[in-house]
Amino acid sequence: MAKTALFLIAVAGLIALTVATRVNECGSGKALPDTTQVQITNCDAPPCKLKRRTKVAIEQKFTPSQDVQSLKTSVHATILGIPLPFIGVDGTDACGKIFNVADNTPATCPLKQGTEYIYRNEFPVLPVYPTVALTVYWALKENEKPIACFEVPSRII
Repeated sequence: MAKTALFLIAVAGLIALTVATRVNECGSGKALPDTTQVQITNCDAPPCKLKRRTKVAIEQKFTPSQDVQSLKTSVHATILGIPLPFIGVDGTDACGKIFNVADNTPATCPLKQGTEYIYRNEFPVLPVYPTVALTVYWALKENEKPIACFEVPSRII
């Protein structure tokens, strides 16, 4: 009986740790229909609080609608209508951060159409960033075309 209770508590704890973050489709402002796609550290609902001098982890599930040879990250914060790149993340290669959903093994590029993958990354919230409200734009692009993309209202604290 005690083992069963302990097991149920452990499962509940794991579920609590893997709560998805509500994010928006890029450009539309509408909620992304699949609420299991994106997880951002310590953020269930916007605005996400991005604490300076910390690292924020992100996971995004996606299924390419075409074969993908290479992926680059495109990450910026829009502040007062001006897009500002996240230093050290924007423009970096994303292929080494892709995993197979089925068995959690590294996938790397090229990626196959119709296969579900997980992208994992983290980024520093630098102390030079101002404490301000912003919208984070995060996309995985091949030749400047978004393969997976979301936006989330956030606040740097």
